[in-house]
Amino acid sequence: MTGVVYDVAIVGYGPSGAVAAGLLGQAGMQVYVCDRISAVYDKPRAIALDHEIQRVFQQLGVMDEIEPYCEPFTDSCYYGVDGQLIRRMTMVDKPYPQGYIPSIVFTQPPVEAVLRRKVASLPSVTVDLGVTVTGLQQDQTQVELTVANQDGHSRTISARYVIGCDGASSTVRSLSGIALEDLDFDEPWLVVDVLANEQGLQKLPQTSVQYCEPERPCTFVIGPGNHRRWEISLKEDEDPQLAATPEGTWKLLQRWITPDDAQLWRQASYRFHALVAERWRAGRVFIAGDAAHQQPPFLGQGMCQGVRDVSNLVWKLLSVLNKAIDGEAAGRLLDSYSAERKEHVRQLTTTIKAIGSVICERDTEKARARDQKLLSDCQGEVRPTPRQDVLPRLTTGLISDSAAAGSLFPQPWVAAATGAVRMDQQLGHGWRLITLADSTGAVDEQLRTLLSLTVAQLGSDQLTEQDNVLAGWFDRHQVTAALVRPDNYVYGTAATHEALQVLQQQLLQALSGKES
Repeated sequence: MTGVVYDVAIVGYGPSGAVAAGLLGQAGMQVYVCDRISAVYDKPRAIALDHEIQRVFQQLGVMDEIEPYCEPFTDSCYYGVDGQLIRRMTMVDKPYPQGYIPSIVFTQPPVEAVLRRKVASLPSVTVDLGVTVTGLQQDQTQVELTVANQDGHSRTISARYVIGCDGASSTVRSLSGIALEDLDFDEPWLVVDVLANEQGLQKLPQTSVQYCEPERPCTFVIGPGNHRRWEISLKEDEDPQLAATPEGTWKLLQRWITPDDAQLWRQASYRFHALVAERWRAGRVFIAGDAAHQQPPFLGQGMCQGVRDVSNLVWKLLSVLNKAIDGEAAGRLLDSYSAERKEHVRQLTTTIKAIGSVICERDTEKARARDQKLLSDCQGEVRPTPRQDVLPRLTTGLISDSAAAGSLFPQPWVAAATGAVRMDQQLGHGWRLITLADSTGAVDEQLRTLLSLTVAQLGSDQLTEQDNVLAGWFDRHQVTAALVRPDNYVYGTAATHEALQVLQQQLLQALSGKES
């Protein structure tokens, strides 16, 4: 390896690291990815994904392989102090805005294996397992990682950029001198996964449940097949290690099932934290996933957040590595990763904490008041709330000040020669300008060249949709054109030909420092 300078080195080969390696390798970058563990962890940790992440898997070309390990997420029913229904979380209705079921549960080990097989198929990616990063140094042109084999032998890996996807106790974060901010959530919980038999399944709820009970708040999640999960709040005087033994776990599960009903798959005690890194970039080093943030699992967004991180970062790195964007503009573009993702994570964590405060109220009278308020707010009729409605849009970074900016752009099913396909399969995954009217003469040619911009008019042979998803989106926002980033977030929209020209000039100025 002496003399090799990779484009990007990735430390950590969990889901975020594998997605980053796949996206970069798919674009032809020379990538090095390492992990201290030699194989996929054989037990589930993440259990939920949303349609945004499935769209990223589609970009990698692996969604068809992943689908057998997924099922729709059932509704989540919240029950209050006296067992009454106080809230119901569900998913948005069809037609699905991103082209996939909006909320799914999945089995993590085989999904990770699919991601790794994809990475292994990419000739420009080098995978190095069973090694530990022990040192990191950087200058103006590259980063040098010191990695040690299990036998203690060390060597140096050089790369133009490094991404630390190495988990909550991130070595990359530590070596880069990046501190964590405490967002004020710290509670002990036990997470239990079981494989239930028919007898056990008969005893268990038919939807996922949030038990908002002061005595012991608890979450029950229906996973794929016969996989069931509990997240059980522990009391401060309870021993987390004892709770995680089979004896301790079955004692806590006896409300629902016994050892005759299921096989323990995993039980682990955690302290649920809300933490975010003070900065996500240190020169040529970036952090992502659990290395950059940790949040309570009440919306099942942990793995989603990590994949969002690398999806946001990779296209920006590619723009710089391919020299489409250079100079001071390149620095600003890379800085926008931290600005965008940190604020998004902070906003979502605030929402998750608010949901957690509903679930975790320990005072009985306060919990009753909570129940009464929630029921009063909906006039006593609990209406389903789509989980996606609580996810924030981007509010900082490379977005304009226009309608729908920072939101996810839809992906409808569209007509193709081979039959109906999802839009990204037709238009690709780069920058896209989608218009309602003929955009001839409205496209800035400098911007088209700079971004390899794909331009498509709704209703044309290139973009004829099935279910009026895009037509409805344009109508709701009262716009006629949308500039969409490679990570599927809306840079900006325009309602007129003139406004579209201004929007393009703004983007050109932001990305190149030039005006057309």
